[in-house]
Amino acid sequence: MKSLVLLLCLAQLWCCHSVPHGPILGYREPACDDPETEEAALAAVDYINKHLPRGYKHTLNQVDSVKVWPRRPTGEVFDIEIDTLETTCHVLDPTPLANCSVRQLKEHAVDGDCDFHVLKQDGQFSVLFAKCDSSPDSAEDVQKLCPGCPLLAPLNDSRVVHAGEAALAAFNAENNGSYFQLVEISRAQIVPHPPSVSVEFAVAATDCVAKEVVDPAKCNLLAEKQYGFCKGTVTEKIAGGEDVAVTCTVFQTQAVLPQPQPDGAAADAPKPAPDAAVPTPPPADLPTASLVVGPGVVAAPPIPPPLHRAHYDLRHTFSGVASVESASGEAFHVGKTPKVAQPSISATEGPVVRRCPGKIRYFKV
Repeated sequence: MKSLVLLLCLAQLWCCHSVPHGPILGYREPACDDPETEEAALAAVDYINKHLPRGYKHTLNQVDSVKVWPRRPTGEVFDIEIDTLETTCHVLDPTPLANCSVRQLKEHAVDGDCDFHVLKQDGQFSVLFAKCDSSPDSAEDVQKLCPGCPLLAPLNDSRVVHAGEAALAAFNAENNGSYFQLVEISRAQIVPHPPSVSVEFAVAATDCVAKEVVDPAKCNLLAEKQYGFCKGTVTEKIAGGEDVAVTCTVFQTQAVLPQPQPDGAAADAPKPAPDAAVPTPPPADLPTASLVVGPGVVAAPPIPPPLHRAHYDLRHTFSGVASVESASGEAFHVGKTPKVAQPSISATEGPVVRRCPGKIRYFKV
């Protein structure tokens, strides 16, 4: 009998230690158009545009859903889903996002779909997790809205590649300054009548003079990077040959940021110039998709873009990760914790207010 009593006491003692102390923390659900929610969404959009190596800037179109989770020891994490729209500003363009136009439906618009975990701590927002993809509007929808409007063309189409090379050559032929190399072809459309190809492409200045270039392979990018963005059209003539029209905007030079050198390495050691014709990955200090593990950040490897892509898909940069962890190393899994009732919402008082999704700022693709 004494043994049974002792066993029961030990079982109770074990249960007391196994039950977590304090209340079970849950999440709250603010409205998708709350000012605080919008701040978190804008921090997510800013993260997108700062970490995109190529393509076009995106802007916020709609907040689809939001849950706010407590984070120990301090702060909150916004688990937020947003829709974005591609703008006409290239990521290398220093124009503020507020001054960038959204690409319209008849121009074959591109929208993004993103999941973010955004930490709010001491009034500041920072991104812990990013997972995005983007896609152009369907060809059927574009043609219903604008019959005969050109659609996006694969960027590796031979006609597109030729148009980009011809437009860049025409720009360099007219340029009295630096010789420019191709960074990327960003967008292309093929028009059947009259037969023509429109291209948009990014360029970078080299240490060669455009009028004196003999071998472009010997030209190197400037130490203080100077980029430009061009729009060109190559039109086939009826009698043979082609007309090339091109306009370019050259941006101000970008100052070189000092990089930490490993012990024993020469600070002034020359570095090989990157191949400007091949899109380069983001800098090492800009994670493509990350989670917090203690004080550090772990980046997820980017997804290689397909050969026949017609736009720069956000998922090639933001591939996401499995979970988010707090600064103390304690993992919390979104969706595992019971919801906390909202004190400001009553199920019996008045009509149900639509809290999410939020307002559409431009249009739905």
